[in-house]
Amino acid sequence: MKHTPLHAEHIALGARMAEFGGWDMPIQYEGILAEHQHTRTQTGLFDICHMGEFELSGPTAAADLENLLTMKISTLAVGQCRYGFMLNDAGGVIDDLTCYRLDDERYMLVVNAATLDGDAEWIRAHLSPDTVFTDRSSELAKLDVQGPQAHADLETVMGELPNLGYFKAESFQALETEMLVSRTGYTGELGYELYFPASEAVRVWRALLANENIKPIGLGARDTLRLEMGYSLYGHELSAERTPVATSRGMFIKKEGEFIGRDAVMRDLEDPAEFLVALEFNDKRAARAHDKVFSHPPSPEGSGATSGLEIGVITSGSLSPSLGKAVALALIQADLAVPGTVLDVEIRGNPFPATVVDLPFYKEGTARG
Repeated sequence: MKHTPLHAEHIALGARMAEFGGWDMPIQYEGILAEHQHTRTQTGLFDICHMGEFELSGPTAAADLENLLTMKISTLAVGQCRYGFMLNDAGGVIDDLTCYRLDDERYMLVVNAATLDGDAEWIRAHLSPDTVFTDRSSELAKLDVQGPQAHADLETVMGELPNLGYFKAESFQALETEMLVSRTGYTGELGYELYFPASEAVRVWRALLANENIKPIGLGARDTLRLEMGYSLYGHELSAERTPVATSRGMFIKKEGEFIGRDAVMRDLEDPAEFLVALEFNDKRAARAHDKVFSHPPSPEGSGATSGLEIGVITSGSLSPSLGKAVALALIQADLAVPGTVLDVEIRGNPFPATVVDLPFYKEGTARG
């Protein structure tokens, strides 16, 4: 497995490690519940160095990105970033990613770790001769600092931060190194992503943790935090076998202009067969990915089956630490994807009722504050 520059730091902190996207990553330190609550109330620090960063530059870079991605690139201002999808010819999702405009003719893509090599190959195959592609993944470190106290806690360590709006980015000097800071994240809380030379990763990590209000957070809590917000995870809600229409309902997809996979996306937009929905349970029995979803009503209690029709599948599920009940995301038949609809989820052979609700599950997030 691959290691981030902070691998030895995680071991020294007693982290429980496991494989994620080909990397040996920290799943938890103190525990998922404690780390989740700390991020929701104070400030959490995430090692995200496993994710990839590609730089595209040159006079044709913007046009190439318009062709490769579902979101509008030509309207990005310098210092702005935007989320969207990169699709294959059939409209399936190769990756979901964020595009930063760093300068007039210079852009950065932040991509998922598990798809990095395939992303690079696909992008290189669809570039104009005058577009320069550079994979900067190994030379850049990426740390996410998330939580309602993130701004104040970061400034105690780094000094004054740039005054950033949501999904904006700016370069600045801190801890004796040049950094790019963006006001983005994956938790629903106020947060920042820091990009800087990988050679400085240990020093910056230790400096941030010297503030006792900032605690290291593993991928376990990162997953429960993103699930409470209803954010998609590649390999669960998103895949190369389906267009992003079911998960995004048309968001992050430009309606005008060409891009790879557009024909399939437009067909799904006109006549969607399924939608991603949020399901809330009345108890703490959590559904898991691949559990089947059925229409209501259930069979008699204890019969171990459901009399409803199979209409979908769970993509992500967990106990919500913030709500104290089980929640899940599911891809289901489009006509039943209506808030208030009661469905049945087969968990370990038994049906459990769940109600379709509006996202996010957790509504007190500070991300846009």
